[in-house]
Amino acid sequence: MMASPKKLLVAVLMMLPMALQAADLSGLWQTTDDKTGKPRSLVRIAESGGEYHAVVEKGLLATDTGDAVCDKCTDERRGQKIIGMTIAKHLKAGSKPHVYENGEILDPENGKTYQCKMTLSPNGNELEVRGFIGISLIGRSQTWKRVE
Repeated sequence: MMASPKKLLVAVLMMLPMALQAADLSGLWQTTDDKTGKPRSLVRIAESGGEYHAVVEKGLLATDTGDAVCDKCTDERRGQKIIGMTIAKHLKAGSKPHVYENGEILDPENGKTYQCKMTLSPNGNELEVRGFIGISLIGRSQTWKRVE
């Protein structure tokens, strides 16, 4: 016995919110160097307790030996290797679909920490990462590409 078109439509519409929420930040992302536009690093984003955090897994620049440390950091990360370092944390799903906010992100080049908001593209393959001070309008964005 086949379901009526109306029942089928209702079932599909009920599953749509679950499908939209299924894509999240978790996974491996490729960052891009702001100055050269070349791939810079691979960052793994994972979820724990409803919060997302990002850890640098690998440097992709030819000059990256894996020994670089965050000598400009002013917190507990000072002197730590950048590979293996948590650079973003405390991100939570926002009130809008595909938006994760109320987090913080570290720029290892200058050692400064900024407020952070991440917006996942509808297809889940690009991530706009915005670091800012105070309000989101005053800041800088990067687009990360999903690797896996």
